[in-house]
Amino acid sequence: MLGILCFLPLIGLILGLIALVQIKKKGERGKGMAIAGVILSSLGTAFLVFAFASGGAAKFWEGFKEGAREGATFSVDKGECFDTPGGSLEGMAYDVEKVPCAGKHDGEVFANFQMDDGDYPGDAAINQAADDKCYTLQHAYAMDSWAVPENIAIYYFTPTRQSWDLGDREISCLFGNTDASAGLTGSLRNDETTLDADQLAYLKADQIHNEAMESAPAEAYPEDDLPGHKQWATRVSGALTEQVDMLRAHDWDAEAQGPVATLVKDLDTARKEWQQAAKATDPDTFYEHYEKGATLTDPQQAVTARKALGLATDPPRYYEDGEDAGGGGAEV
Repeated sequence: MLGILCFLPLIGLILGLIALVQIKKKGERGKGMAIAGVILSSLGTAFLVFAFASGGAAKFWEGFKEGAREGATFSVDKGECFDTPGGSLEGMAYDVEKVPCAGKHDGEVFANFQMDDGDYPGDAAINQAADDKCYTLQHAYAMDSWAVPENIAIYYFTPTRQSWDLGDREISCLFGNTDASAGLTGSLRNDETTLDADQLAYLKADQIHNEAMESAPAEAYPEDDLPGHKQWATRVSGALTEQVDMLRAHDWDAEAQGPVATLVKDLDTARKEWQQAAKATDPDTFYEHYEKGATLTDPQQAVTARKALGLATDPPRYYEDGEDAGGGGAEV
């Protein structure tokens, strides 16, 4: 019966010929079945030869790989929420169930990106790529970091070695609860699709300052790396200049005009202090201007403007103690 399977025509042909020889020697029954197998195997072999000659085999194999990849992997789009069979975003994930974001769910996708083609780079390289990009891409999806609860962490779905061989290159960046049993309720999305013009203008300007602040040197103290801290102060003062210009250029709603103007005044003064810190010739001078600038850009200074704009008004705890929520990855 192997002659019927076009995947194995040569084997069916060989076995059919062997069967005919045995039948002739021993007088066994089954000659008709053996002849049918030889004929079908011959036709299958001829088909394969034609397929390889015409490129049909390559198309068949690509289709087979695509079907296998879809069966071995899954994809979740940006903005979708889902549950996992075990309720955890750690470890190996074989499938997810997409659910409405309004209700309780295990995770929410905030970005997808493709890795470059080539040989499988290894688990460490894939996880590093996920870390590098996901922690950056979160800000385009959840622009108001104050609105992201402190128990939220970043996770990701990554290709496995097996799915990579089938063409899987996608990494999905996810929000999930640090307590898997608690899950999430409601979407964390706040971007161009959910914010009004004033909120969007404020958060875009604020992100420029935040990115500069996050670029602080590895050495925590100016005594250990004064040149590095001076370069950082230069970046911060430049970011404050850009932030102030953006806030001044926007046409604010009447209710927000006063609070934003007060904030801009503080930011402009802070910019000058950071400029002086960038010129410091010793750590003490750096500290003097740094502390003044840091006081003027303290998150509490922005609460009144944020309230007028309808944004979150409780600064995240990491502004106070530098804590950072952990995260992890799950392989697809």
